[in-house]
Amino acid sequence: MDAKQHIRQCASWVDTATLRDALNAAKEGDALSQRRVAGAMVWAAFSCPDAIEPTYDVIAAAWLGAGAFPDIPAGLPQAPLEASFWDAFFSAVDGAEKGYDAASITARVAALGGSVHPSFREISEDCARRHPGATAALTNPVPGRTDLEELGACTDPSLGQTLYRMIVDQGYDLEVLDREAIALSALPRSLRYLNTRILQMHDVWHLVAGYATTASHEIAISAFQLAQFGHNYSAMFLATITTISCTLRRAGFGILMQLIAEGWRHGRETPPMMDIHWEAEWNRPIDAIRSAYGIPVYRSVLPADLFESIAA
Repeated sequence: MDAKQHIRQCASWVDTATLRDALNAAKEGDALSQRRVAGAMVWAAFSCPDAIEPTYDVIAAAWLGAGAFPDIPAGLPQAPLEASFWDAFFSAVDGAEKGYDAASITARVAALGGSVHPSFREISEDCARRHPGATAALTNPVPGRTDLEELGACTDPSLGQTLYRMIVDQGYDLEVLDREAIALSALPRSLRYLNTRILQMHDVWHLVAGYATTASHEIAISAFQLAQFGHNYSAMFLATITTISCTLRRAGFGILMQLIAEGWRHGRETPPMMDIHWEAEWNRPIDAIRSAYGIPVYRSVLPADLFESIAA
């Protein structure tokens, strides 16, 4: 059985003990166990969002060597993973052979949301409504767009001025993806709010939570976002790149899991950032915001520019 077939076979419920044992073996480089882990991540991301929290808690506890091992309940609501999904998913995985940059892999993974079973949307909406980090989605209106001129007028040093310089100096978009191009308006209430809000606040979270804009920190902040409010895209992104590692780049599996475990644990230990009215914080220094809300800075055992250094 090749790697893809094995991951597809493993994309189903797994009990905590089996997943913990697979992670321990995966640490030692066992290829079959690495695929078992990837399969569990694919299942949670594209079929059973209620399984994300216990699954990633187990991943973090096993990989970091500390923490609780919660049960992964059987019988959670799940959407079927049909043949059409697998065709789209493995096409996205195979695209890594030609190379992805940040923009292209973001768009490719986002497009996978259109390949899931129709029941997945309702399951995800219900999960989002119950997530403790997503309460803002129940009452707040869907946000408008950030005003770049308003950011530029902020005092220095401040979050708004730092964000302005980041956007202008590095040529970033104010929102990672065009919210209309990816049809966020068609999503149910909570998912629409959460996905729209994180598009415009992703770089803010980079700055305040202490994540650089390097490849390794983009992986880690995805796990952070997933822990914070159950971000659908982040779960899909992490499952996709883990599968890419298992099928194309096995040497990087350990680095990938370290970053995911660290980012997840950081997200679990940080107060809900989705509830913060960030527009009211533009003129405050970043350190003051961290202190006010009890936001710890991300720390990794790995250098922030690890992948860039390897490529160089």
